[in-house]
Amino acid sequence: MTETTSVLEKDQEIITETEGSVGVIRLNRPKALNAITLDMVRFMSAALDRFEADPAVGLILLEGAGERGLCAGGDIRGLYESIRAGGDLGKVFWREEYILNARLASLRKPYVAFMDGIVMGGGVGLSAHGRHRVVTERTTLAMPETGIGFFPDVGGTWLLSRAPGQLGTYYGLSGQSMNGSEAIRCGFADTLVPSEKLKELRDALIRLGPQATNGMVRGVLAHFSIPRPPAPIEAHKPLIDAAMAHDSAADIIAALERDASEFAQATAKLLQTKSPTSLKVTLRLLREAKASTSLRECLVREYGAALEIFINRDFPEGIRAAVIDKDRSPKWSPATLDEVTTEMVEAYFVPRGVDELVFPAREA
Repeated sequence: MTETTSVLEKDQEIITETEGSVGVIRLNRPKALNAITLDMVRFMSAALDRFEADPAVGLILLEGAGERGLCAGGDIRGLYESIRAGGDLGKVFWREEYILNARLASLRKPYVAFMDGIVMGGGVGLSAHGRHRVVTERTTLAMPETGIGFFPDVGGTWLLSRAPGQLGTYYGLSGQSMNGSEAIRCGFADTLVPSEKLKELRDALIRLGPQATNGMVRGVLAHFSIPRPPAPIEAHKPLIDAAMAHDSAADIIAALERDASEFAQATAKLLQTKSPTSLKVTLRLLREAKASTSLRECLVREYGAALEIFINRDFPEGIRAAVIDKDRSPKWSPATLDEVTTEMVEAYFVPRGVDELVFPAREA
C-alpha cells in the first residue's frame, strides 16, 4: 500500500500531498472542470516550493480530480465579475499565473502532467510547459480564447508558433481542439498512454524513489506508451499551410473561401464567428512569438496584451455569451475585421507590465 502524507492543508480547490516519493498536485474543482482560480495558482506555487525543497520528493505529478479532464482553463466567471465591478483580479491573476507557467518550464525536479480528458486555456499553461506531458485517447486540448474575445495566453503563443507549418496559426485562430495524437504532433505533449493504464503508470512513477531523474521518468513513460496514430489534422495540413501563411486575418479567410473543400469552407465560417479584434491580435502575437527566443519573452508580450483587455469590451461580452447568459451570440465591437484599425491592434503591443513579471531564476 502506498503511504500518503499530506504536506499542505487540503483545500477545497486544490489538494497537494506526497505519495511515496511523488509530490502530487491535484486540481480539485471537478464540478467546474477544475477551472483554476487565483487561490489555486498560489496553492500550486506554494506546493512547488515545498516539493522542490523536500529531498524525499523525487518528482512532481499534476492531475485533475473527476472523470472529465485536467483543467478547462481559468475561472473566467470570476474574471467577468471583477471586470464588471471595476476590480483588478485579471491583472493579479494573469501576473501570478504567467510567473507560474514560466516556473514550470524550469523546475529542477521531473514534472509529469496527466493531460487526460479536457485540457484548455490555463490548463495548457499548467501542463504543456512541463518536461513530461502525457495524453490519452480521451484528451481534448484547445486554446479557444478567440471565441471569448481574448487570445491564446499562458505561453500558448510560444507553443502554437512552434507547431509544424501553420498548424499553430490554425489552432490559435480557430480555437479548434486537438486529440492526443494531434497534441503530440503540435508539440503540446510527448507521450500517449491509454487512459486505462494511468493508474499503473502512476504507481510506477511512485516507485521510482526520491532519486528519480528525467531519464528514469522517460523510461517509465516509454514502457506504458503506445505508438501515436496519425494525427487527423495532417489530412488538411497542405491547405492550412497555404491559407494560414498570410499575415492578415482577412486574407486568411479569403484564401479559405476560395477553396471549395468542406474543411476550408467550415473553417472560414468558424473564423467569422470569432472576435475580429481577437483574430487580429492573436495573429500578430503568433507572428511575433515565432521570432521570439524564449517562453518568457512570449509571456511578457501576452501580459502586456492582457492588460489592454480591460479597455476592450469583447472579453466581458465573450464571457457573457459563453458562460453567463449562455446564448452563444456575442456582439463583438468592432463587429468586422475591416473596422478593427491598426491603432486598435497596436494598443495591445504597447510595452506595459514588464517590471511586474518577476520570473524565478532558471533552475533546469
